[in-house]
Amino acid sequence: MLNDYLLSTLIFLPLTAAVIIALLPQPAKQFYKYIALFVCFVQLILAGVIYFGFNHNLQGVREIESFQYTEFTPWINFELASLGKLSANYFVGVDGLSVTMVLLSVVVLLIGVVSSWNITEKAKGYFSLYLVLNAAIIGCFVALDFLLFYLFFEFMLLPMYFLIGLWGGPRRDYASIKFFLYTLLGSVLILIVMIMLYLSVVDPAATAVELNLASNIENVSPDIVQQVQDMLLARQVPVENLVHTFNMVYMTDPGNYIPNSVMDVQVVRELLGQPARLLAFLLLFIGFAIKIPVVPVHTWLPDAHVEAPTPISVVLAGVLLKVGAYGLIRTGYLIIPDGAIHYAWWIGLFGVISIIYGAMCALASRDLKKLIAYSSVSHMGFVLLGLASLTSEGVSGAIYQMVSHGIISAALFLIAGVVYDRSHNRIIENYSGLASKMPKYSIFVIIFFFASMGLPGFSGFIAEVFVLLGSFSSSVVNGLIPRWMTILAATGLILSASYYLWTIQRMFFGQFFTKGPVEANSLTDINRREYLMFIPLFVLALLLGIFPGLILDLINQSVSLFVETVNNHEFKIPHNN
Repeated sequence: MLNDYLLSTLIFLPLTAAVIIALLPQPAKQFYKYIALFVCFVQLILAGVIYFGFNHNLQGVREIESFQYTEFTPWINFELASLGKLSANYFVGVDGLSVTMVLLSVVVLLIGVVSSWNITEKAKGYFSLYLVLNAAIIGCFVALDFLLFYLFFEFMLLPMYFLIGLWGGPRRDYASIKFFLYTLLGSVLILIVMIMLYLSVVDPAATAVELNLASNIENVSPDIVQQVQDMLLARQVPVENLVHTFNMVYMTDPGNYIPNSVMDVQVVRELLGQPARLLAFLLLFIGFAIKIPVVPVHTWLPDAHVEAPTPISVVLAGVLLKVGAYGLIRTGYLIIPDGAIHYAWWIGLFGVISIIYGAMCALASRDLKKLIAYSSVSHMGFVLLGLASLTSEGVSGAIYQMVSHGIISAALFLIAGVVYDRSHNRIIENYSGLASKMPKYSIFVIIFFFASMGLPGFSGFIAEVFVLLGSFSSSVVNGLIPRWMTILAATGLILSASYYLWTIQRMFFGQFFTKGPVEANSLTDINRREYLMFIPLFVLALLLGIFPGLILDLINQSVSLFVETVNNHEFKIPHNN
């Protein structure tokens, strides 16, 4: 019974808790953080149920019947006169492409609550917004209806805006507005494509019911679906019987597209002088690239990280950036695979630029938190490069990098938060010899710095090796990515080692001293609560580095079908570079 509503519980439990916190009287403020902690801990248990109950042999991706833990409830259905009927459903489920993101999210969100333990100012608002953000993040990763996905994607915007704007640093107003405007721009571009797809795709099962080929959706067989698709292609379905849909799985099937529609798969339709499908992919790419973020639409990220409170930086880097990459995979690559092929070279190039540029900016950063923010830009570039390769190794590496970076970047921002909580200063040059003053803290810093630069034995090494293997072999397998991109991307690893080692040398080695506003007496070693945050992240980074099968076994089948779907797509759009 629990499995039937497992994903909905993950989504609505934090929403319910947010309402409870909002209704609690002010004297009960000491319970806010305990409620948030309890909710996130229950989510972790439910994620464990998902992990151990997940069937590795089911692929998902474009086969509705092989998604797992699915829930389907009719939501919005009404007549649109000459446009047919609208159908939007509460449809959630997971496959190998999304289950890892759900698991990552519950871990990072739990760590974020522990990191928020000392939040006392406006605590009711803070923990309520945090739980709303929690629900929206999980919703994005499990939604299989584009409208539902878009609503969750938008719901992330408001709590994040207020969490930065109300609890952030001195320039929080600037950072929160910049974050809001950039993300809103990306959302508008995604909305345009969602409308184009809605006007072009029908629900074959619901349309079969409208045509009286079946009494209800449950009785629609694959043969009936094929009959509807044949009738659609032959233009034998009356307009009033067409049931338009936001179902993202149906959008991956060329047979569900209306002939002569704006996203027609048989005839190249033009929009603003460009093939409509290629333009749609480009809009999706830009929209999600802002969220990833990709150079040059990355400038909101360093400002948001620098001004955001530490727990919000942890969630932002650990999970929110992955929503952008996941959205590109689920919508751009699977729904418009012809666009993914056409722009593969450019996607790989932007990935390489992000790797190099982000690393060079990190090398030049004086602020520890800004250094870590730019390192995120660099490491997310490997995700783009792996996706652009469209090889099994590259895509597996991209997903593995998303998980690995989520764990390690969360730890890195906690590292910056430890120093800032004690001294309210993050300028690297104001510290030296911290290893003698804070030895336990320094050990964790060195561990996570080396994990982030891809030291063998940690998860980052597995992810980057798979991405580089996949992109290097792409020129032979499918001819999408030239080998010079892989070679150039590999130099990013050298730059990564440079800025991390230089930071360790400047801040932790040598004679101990502080300067500027930093008081040496304030620099105490990590406490029990900080141990509770660092140790689980260390264990996970180490386990995934030694036993990559913990993730690869979950994603292998889905990645194989994903690569096959995109490379062998049936969409009739020329894809020459």
